[in-house]
Amino acid sequence: MGALVIGAGFAGAGAWHEHRVEVHPLREVRSGQRLVAVVVGTDDPKAVAGKPFGGPKVMMRAQLVEYQLGGRTVRAGGAVVVLAPAAAWRAVLPGQRVEFRGKVGPPWRTDLTVAVLRAEGAPIAIGAAPWWQRVAGRVRRDFADAAQRTLPADAAGLLPGLVIGDTSHLTEHVQKNFEESDLTHLTAVSGANVTILLGVVLVSMRALTVDPRFGAAAAALALVMFVILARPSPSVLRAAVMGAVALLGMCTGRRKQALPALCTAVIGLLAWSPNLAVDAGFALSVLATAGLIVIAPDWSEWLIMHGWWRIPAEAFAVAAAAFVVTTPLMIAMSGHLSLVAILVNMLVEPVIAPITILGAAVAILACLWSPAATLVLHCTTPPMWWLLTVSDRAGALGASISLPTGTRSGLIAAVLCALVLLALRPRPRPPGTEASDA
Repeated sequence: MGALVIGAGFAGAGAWHEHRVEVHPLREVRSGQRLVAVVVGTDDPKAVAGKPFGGPKVMMRAQLVEYQLGGRTVRAGGAVVVLAPAAAWRAVLPGQRVEFRGKVGPPWRTDLTVAVLRAEGAPIAIGAAPWWQRVAGRVRRDFADAAQRTLPADAAGLLPGLVIGDTSHLTEHVQKNFEESDLTHLTAVSGANVTILLGVVLVSMRALTVDPRFGAAAAALALVMFVILARPSPSVLRAAVMGAVALLGMCTGRRKQALPALCTAVIGLLAWSPNLAVDAGFALSVLATAGLIVIAPDWSEWLIMHGWWRIPAEAFAVAAAAFVVTTPLMIAMSGHLSLVAILVNMLVEPVIAPITILGAAVAILACLWSPAATLVLHCTTPPMWWLLTVSDRAGALGASISLPTGTRSGLIAAVLCALVLLALRPRPRPPGTEASDA
């Protein structure tokens, strides 16, 4: 009954939001019409792949404040996507209000985006970003500069992406290898980043015999600081909630507690940001977290019972569970299927935690004491070398296949993955087996 009530409520809210987008005054403007818009950025400008006409471009999600067209000013909100020249827009911070001249275009996706605005020229800043966004911008900038000074180009561009999701300096070579070997999830802020950082904080507090309440407070503070540094966009908040849920499941070992927490997190995030309902990253994050909670522990125990050591068993179970539950959606969206994804993710998993921890230390030290940041950056060289080597070798294999995209392909893949899960589900041991084993 409760599920029906919640579902009906979300359906009504979704229909209302969709109606607001459809009747938005900007939808009545002819495609290609020029106007002057005022927007507030909600995320960092991100480089557009490829070589678009007119030079490098960036894409920025923003909230519309008003626009001027035909001598009149229309004040209207709504989510928009700004496509702009990279050189002039890279410095725009989330939360900063800017004015620019551009052309109106239709939205690229069937979400709650009102329109795509193609900016012409540089923006005019008419307001400063919030102080925490300016601080986060400085930390991100100092982090990237320190990495560029100390590490080789591939490692320097990759490290900020692994730690705080800053892919602005990621080289095309590394990006291509990561796409080929299904490692692109590492360069987006994910629940894994949050899980690792919170785990380090909690373990450190326990080692110092600190009161558990202070340990929980320290973990909450670290979570808030990380969200600010990685930008409090819907994707980052999603990762923070999913990481906290995953950590709850691993620390307590009680899936009965973790699953309700996951469901509560999904409901809360959808209520806060309805646009997540059609966000592929959100769906992949939920599926991966559910796989970690529900499937991975049983597969890990089965492997251990059949002679695997615990560490490789857990690494393989996590990689395999995440692969199986997310493959249908990945095929439906991109038609890409890597045949070495499980092996590659298993090989790189041991170095992700050290890179995340050391990278977080660098991000803090880079704006406080540069020599210490340089020293820690040198410590990241071995794990970064291993990660880049594995991705390079995997990318060179070309061990991926292209499949048709769309709902039909996704459904077929979902059926096949469901059959795999049914075939590999743990079977109850016959009565008396435990005693005979003893």
